[in-house]
Amino acid sequence: MDAFWSAARALWFFLPAMLPNTSAAIFGGGRPIDGGRMLRGNRLLGDGKTWRGLFIGISSGILLGYAESILSIPLGAHLSTVYTPSPEILPVLFALSAGSMLGDIGGAFLKRRKGMPKGEKVPLLDQYDFSAGAFLLALAVAPSYVLMYLINGYAPLGFAFVLAIIYPLHRLINYIGYRRGLKSVPW
Repeated sequence: MDAFWSAARALWFFLPAMLPNTSAAIFGGGRPIDGGRMLRGNRLLGDGKTWRGLFIGISSGILLGYAESILSIPLGAHLSTVYTPSPEILPVLFALSAGSMLGDIGGAFLKRRKGMPKGEKVPLLDQYDFSAGAFLLALAVAPSYVLMYLINGYAPLGFAFVLAIIYPLHRLINYIGYRRGLKSVPW
Protein backbone atom coordinates (compact mmCIF):
# COMPACT_ATOMS: atom_id res chain seq x y z
CA MET A 1 0.00 0.00 0.00
CA ASP A 2 2.96 2.35 0.60
CA ALA A 3 3.93 1.99 -3.08
CA PHE A 4 0.39 2.97 -4.17
CA TRP A 5 0.37 6.08 -1.99
CA SER A 6 3.88 7.00 -3.10
CA ALA A 7 2.68 6.90 -6.70
CA ALA A 8 -0.42 8.92 -5.83
CA ARG A 9 1.62 11.53 -3.93
CA ALA A 10 4.21 11.79 -6.72
CA LEU A 11 1.46 12.29 -9.30
CA TRP A 12 -0.32 14.83 -7.07
CA PHE A 13 3.01 16.62 -6.54
CA PHE A 14 3.85 16.67 -10.27
CA LEU A 15 0.44 17.67 -11.69
CA PRO A 16 1.31 21.42 -11.59
CA ALA A 17 4.18 20.57 -13.98
CA MET A 18 1.95 18.54 -16.30
CA LEU A 19 -0.73 21.15 -17.03
CA PRO A 20 1.22 24.25 -18.17
CA ASN A 21 2.16 23.11 -21.69
CA THR A 22 -1.38 22.01 -22.48
CA SER A 23 -2.75 25.32 -21.21
CA ALA A 24 -0.17 27.23 -23.24
CA ALA A 25 -1.10 25.30 -26.39
CA ILE A 26 -4.83 25.90 -25.92
CA PHE A 27 -4.84 29.49 -24.68
CA GLY A 28 -1.50 30.80 -25.97
CA GLY A 29 -0.78 32.59 -29.19
CA GLY A 30 0.23 36.14 -29.79
CA ARG A 31 3.73 37.55 -29.78
CA PRO A 32 6.53 34.95 -30.03
CA ILE A 33 9.07 34.95 -27.22
CA ASP A 34 11.93 35.04 -29.72
CA GLY A 35 10.45 38.07 -31.50
CA GLY A 36 11.19 36.40 -34.85
CA ARG A 37 14.95 36.40 -34.22
CA MET A 38 17.12 33.90 -36.03
CA LEU A 39 20.25 31.98 -35.07
CA ARG A 40 22.34 30.37 -37.80
CA GLY A 41 19.51 30.50 -40.30
CA ASN A 42 16.78 29.12 -38.00
CA ARG A 43 14.36 30.74 -35.58
CA LEU A 44 15.46 30.75 -31.96
CA LEU A 45 12.20 29.12 -30.80
CA GLY A 46 9.48 29.62 -33.40
CA ASP A 47 5.95 30.99 -33.42
CA GLY A 48 4.66 28.26 -31.08
CA LYS A 49 6.39 29.71 -28.02
CA THR A 50 4.59 32.92 -27.07
CA TRP A 51 4.60 35.29 -24.14
CA ARG A 52 0.88 34.75 -23.56
CA GLY A 53 1.37 30.96 -23.62
CA LEU A 54 4.24 31.25 -21.15
CA PHE A 55 2.22 33.39 -18.75
CA ILE A 56 -0.91 31.24 -19.05
CA GLY A 57 1.08 28.02 -18.69
CA ILE A 58 2.85 29.13 -15.52
CA SER A 59 -0.35 30.59 -14.07
CA SER A 60 -2.36 27.43 -14.78
CA GLY A 61 0.18 25.23 -13.00
CA ILE A 62 0.24 27.49 -9.95
CA LEU A 63 -3.57 27.64 -9.83
CA LEU A 64 -3.86 23.86 -10.20
CA GLY A 65 -1.37 23.31 -7.38
CA TYR A 66 -3.18 25.73 -5.11
CA ALA A 67 -6.50 24.03 -5.95
CA GLU A 68 -4.85 20.72 -5.06
CA SER A 69 -3.83 22.18 -1.71
CA ILE A 70 -7.46 23.05 -0.96
CA LEU A 71 -8.80 19.72 -2.25
CA SER A 72 -6.19 17.62 -0.49
CA ILE A 73 -7.65 18.32 2.95
CA PRO A 74 -10.95 16.49 2.32
CA LEU A 75 -9.20 13.83 0.21
CA GLY A 76 -7.35 12.46 3.18
CA ALA A 77 -4.08 12.27 5.01
CA HIS A 78 -2.14 10.61 2.21
CA LEU A 79 -2.49 13.58 -0.14
CA SER A 80 -2.95 16.39 2.36
CA THR A 81 0.75 16.26 3.21
CA VAL A 82 1.80 17.24 -0.33
CA TYR A 83 0.42 20.76 -0.56
CA THR A 84 -1.23 22.74 2.20
CA PRO A 85 -3.17 25.93 1.46
CA SER A 86 -0.52 28.46 2.42
CA PRO A 87 1.71 30.99 0.67
CA GLU A 88 4.71 28.77 1.48
CA ILE A 89 3.86 26.42 -1.39
CA LEU A 90 3.92 29.18 -4.02
CA PRO A 91 7.69 28.89 -4.73
CA VAL A 92 7.30 25.13 -5.24
CA LEU A 93 4.32 25.60 -7.55
CA PHE A 94 6.08 28.36 -9.45
CA ALA A 95 9.20 26.21 -9.87
CA LEU A 96 7.21 23.24 -11.16
CA SER A 97 5.13 25.36 -13.55
CA ALA A 98 7.90 27.65 -14.79
CA GLY A 99 10.34 24.74 -15.00
CA SER A 100 7.84 22.86 -17.12
CA MET A 101 7.53 25.78 -19.53
CA LEU A 102 11.28 26.40 -19.59
CA GLY A 103 11.94 22.72 -20.30
CA ASP A 104 9.52 22.83 -23.21
CA ILE A 105 11.13 26.04 -24.50
CA GLY A 106 14.53 24.36 -24.19
CA GLY A 107 13.25 21.44 -26.25
CA ALA A 108 12.03 23.85 -28.96
CA PHE A 109 15.42 25.61 -28.91
CA LEU A 110 17.22 22.27 -29.45
CA LYS A 111 14.87 21.31 -32.27
CA ARG A 112 15.40 24.66 -34.03
CA ARG A 113 19.19 24.19 -33.72
CA LYS A 114 18.77 20.94 -35.65
CA GLY A 115 16.76 22.79 -38.30
CA MET A 116 13.50 21.07 -37.38
CA PRO A 117 10.28 23.00 -38.00
CA LYS A 118 7.52 23.48 -35.42
CA GLY A 119 5.64 20.23 -34.90
CA GLU A 120 8.50 17.97 -35.98
CA LYS A 121 8.40 14.75 -33.98
CA VAL A 122 11.31 13.94 -31.64
CA PRO A 123 10.37 10.97 -29.44
CA LEU A 124 11.24 11.31 -25.76
CA LEU A 125 12.37 14.95 -26.08
CA ASP A 126 8.79 15.98 -26.89
CA GLN A 127 7.43 14.09 -23.89
CA TYR A 128 10.13 14.66 -21.29
CA ASP A 129 11.63 18.11 -21.88
CA PHE A 130 9.00 19.73 -19.66
CA SER A 131 9.36 17.17 -16.87
CA ALA A 132 13.15 17.56 -16.81
CA GLY A 133 12.80 21.34 -16.59
CA ALA A 134 10.20 21.10 -13.84
CA PHE A 135 12.23 18.60 -11.83
CA LEU A 136 15.47 20.60 -12.08
CA LEU A 137 13.95 23.98 -11.23
CA ALA A 138 11.93 22.51 -8.35
CA LEU A 139 15.06 20.79 -7.06
CA ALA A 140 16.91 24.14 -7.15
CA VAL A 141 14.09 26.15 -5.53
CA ALA A 142 12.61 23.63 -3.08
CA PRO A 143 14.96 20.69 -2.62
CA SER A 144 13.20 19.45 0.53
CA TYR A 145 9.90 19.08 -1.35
CA VAL A 146 11.55 17.22 -4.22
CA LEU A 147 13.43 14.95 -1.83
CA MET A 148 10.27 14.20 0.14
CA TYR A 149 7.91 13.46 -2.75
CA LEU A 150 10.19 12.21 -5.52
CA ILE A 151 13.42 10.85 -4.02
CA ASN A 152 13.19 9.60 -0.38
CA GLY A 153 11.69 6.31 0.80
CA TYR A 154 9.15 4.83 -1.62
CA ALA A 155 9.03 8.13 -3.54
CA PRO A 156 11.33 6.96 -6.39
CA LEU A 157 8.77 4.26 -7.16
CA GLY A 158 6.10 6.96 -7.32
CA PHE A 159 8.29 9.17 -9.49
CA ALA A 160 8.99 6.23 -11.80
CA PHE A 161 5.22 5.78 -12.11
CA VAL A 162 4.81 9.44 -13.04
CA LEU A 163 7.57 9.22 -15.64
CA ALA A 164 6.02 6.03 -17.04
CA ILE A 165 2.60 7.61 -17.55
CA ILE A 166 3.92 10.87 -19.01
CA TYR A 167 4.68 9.36 -22.43
CA PRO A 168 1.26 7.78 -23.13
CA LEU A 169 -0.59 10.66 -21.44
CA HIS A 170 1.30 13.21 -23.56
CA ARG A 171 0.48 11.25 -26.72
CA LEU A 172 -3.20 10.98 -25.77
CA ILE A 173 -3.57 14.68 -24.94
CA ASN A 174 -1.84 15.70 -28.17
CA TYR A 175 -4.04 13.35 -30.19
CA ILE A 176 -7.16 14.86 -28.60
CA GLY A 177 -5.81 18.35 -29.34
CA TYR A 178 -5.19 17.32 -32.95
CA ARG A 179 -8.69 15.87 -33.34
CA ARG A 180 -10.20 19.09 -31.95
CA GLY A 181 -8.15 21.24 -34.31
CA LEU A 182 -5.95 22.72 -31.58
CA LYS A 183 -2.76 21.11 -32.90
CA SER A 184 -1.51 20.65 -36.44
CA VAL A 185 0.07 17.24 -35.70
CA PRO A 186 -1.14 14.34 -33.51
CA TRP A 187 2.07 14.07 -31.51
